[in-house]
Amino acid sequence: MDIRELRFAVTLAEELHFGRAARRHYISAQPFGRRIQRLEREVGVLLFKRTSRRVTVTAAGERFISQARSILATIDALPEAGRPQDVREPALTIGVLGFGLAELWPRFVHLVRDRLPSCAFVYEDLDFVDQYDAVRENRVDAGVVHYTGPVEGLAFERVLISPRVAVVPAQSEFADAEHLSVEDLDHQRWVSVACPHAGPSPWAGRWGSAPSETPPVRTPAALPDAVAATGRFALHAAAAARFYPHPDVRFIPMDGAPCEIAVATRAADRRPVTETVRQSARLLSALRMPCVTAGSALLS
Repeated sequence: MDIRELRFAVTLAEELHFGRAARRHYISAQPFGRRIQRLEREVGVLLFKRTSRRVTVTAAGERFISQARSILATIDALPEAGRPQDVREPALTIGVLGFGLAELWPRFVHLVRDRLPSCAFVYEDLDFVDQYDAVRENRVDAGVVHYTGPVEGLAFERVLISPRVAVVPAQSEFADAEHLSVEDLDHQRWVSVACPHAGPSPWAGRWGSAPSETPPVRTPAALPDAVAATGRFALHAAAAARFYPHPDVRFIPMDGAPCEIAVATRAADRRPVTETVRQSARLLSALRMPCVTAGSALLS
């Protein structure tokens, strides 16, 4: 039995939503769902009941999840049990905006652990508002952020590029378009994005902070939901179509600068663990491979 699938099942039992549960493990909903189905086939019972509106845990699933939590707690405690009490492994707290490094996560973790084998990873969610401040204020050791230009006090290692797309309502006249220009959408209404300082505005232009009667969106994951709920438009990275699919929106390639994802650290931080993060990010950045389609060979 795959230990990772046990973790997936426990997370789904907590979230009761495939998309949110998948994002906690930095994969898209479809492969996450397939792993849950494979686990159910392996144990021979239905763990979760799915409808178009909700996910619930079955009675058999409740028993299984309880046992899975116990198993995972035991597994997670094994390294600590075998470690001398006076030895501490380095811990790395990484803030993550949206889908983070997408398919490059496994390689990034491998590169860091190749240099720091005992490094423990802790992940914190970031949003458009705090993605830079969390790093500058030492709330996280490093942040995987949307890079839009230099920020005072921070050092950036740009890792991947994802082309820009427009997120449009499925009922929009543009829903079946193959490509959109700036002029195509010049007179549309746009979802407001929270960006009090350096944020998506330089990349999104006037649309990033467009006036709106609705509260500004703080996270990349919420943008498709906001488009579906309001009928407004939004900009996103092409990878969002995989990580945040929504039946009521379409992701249409659009003119303009691509979305750049970078690893941010405090410029004055010279700790070995931070230097390792930077070196690992530089190795990944050498790929410079667009994060475009579900079949892209980012890990090949």
